Amino acid sequence: MTRKLEASLNGALVIRKPTGPTSHNVVEIVRRMAGFRQIGHLGTLDPLATGVLVLMLGKATRLAQFYGTRRKRYTCSVRFGYATDSYDANGEPRNADAMPSLDEKNLLRFAAALTGRVMQTPPPFSAKKVHGTPAHELARKKKLVTLKPVEVDVFELRLTKFAGSVAEFTVECGPGTYIRSLAHDMGQMLGTGAHLSQIARTAVGEFTLDHARSLDEVAAAARSGRLNDVVVPLENLLQDLPRTTVLPIVERRVCHGVNFSVPLNQLHPGAATVSEGAPASLDTDAWKPARVRVFNQQERLIAIAQAVVPRVYQPIVVLEAAP
Repeated sequence: MTRKLEASLNGALVIRKPTGPTSHNVVEIVRRMAGFRQIGHLGTLDPLATGVLVLMLGKATRLAQFYGTRRKRYTCSVRFGYATDSYDANGEPRNADAMPSLDEKNLLRFAAALTGRVMQTPPPFSAKKVHGTPAHELARKKKLVTLKPVEVDVFELRLTKFAGSVAEFTVECGPGTYIRSLAHDMGQMLGTGAHLSQIARTAVGEFTLDHARSLDEVAAAARSGRLNDVVVPLENLLQDLPRTTVLPIVERRVCHGVNFSVPLNQLHPGAATVSEGAPASLDTDAWKPARVRVFNQQERLIAIAQAVVPRVYQPIVVLEAAP
């Protein structure tokens, strides 16, 4: 049974993560449901966070590298009045509650100051390494954690409403951005401290809440032997990349990792539109090499290739054995 699942479960599984479990916990739960271990994810969610957690199954784990620059979207609530050691509601308070009354003008000013390409210090409770040790391990031992600011991209930090000492925002950001740090930084700007009280990730690139399944839904699909019904197949991944379909003689070259030519009339553009709720642009503005999805005559995705000279491509990930 396990071998059959391993052979057929290749693609993305979009989970609607509940609050409580870590991303690793969710991966382990799905591994037990699926009956095999070749499962990874496209970016950690904190235990407090809910929403989109994208798992890559089987051969799709080899495509995770191409999702590293995908933008993400969140909705979040920031509680002003006191900071915590973890920068979120799961941490220990660092100061007494100042119980401030919020002002829209100030909140808009804070959001504007933290939008764009900004320097951000990661939270002490994070996976960032300090001399080879994850910062969260040191923080839990009450050891001093000093992390260097890093440059991140915040494309949108929009105030949606506020009441009392809580303000709600929508965020669109690049990889490596900590929403907890945005909350903490706004608290420092106000002078009272603040922490992230709620957060939901609503999109990772093209994957949105509309695609997401609860763990209960995945469990039901596993019990009925229909897990494939909730998995996005390989052929539907990275649809923003151009595609080409090759003849068997070229397929053999591709599957052996040999350079191959693509006539211009056989190169088809990728999807220009994204689903509702996805980021305005799937990727950050970073330069990327010209890549193409390669399909065989049976319409299976067999490789991702990269241009070496115009119309000549080098396979960089091969997903099928040579025929």
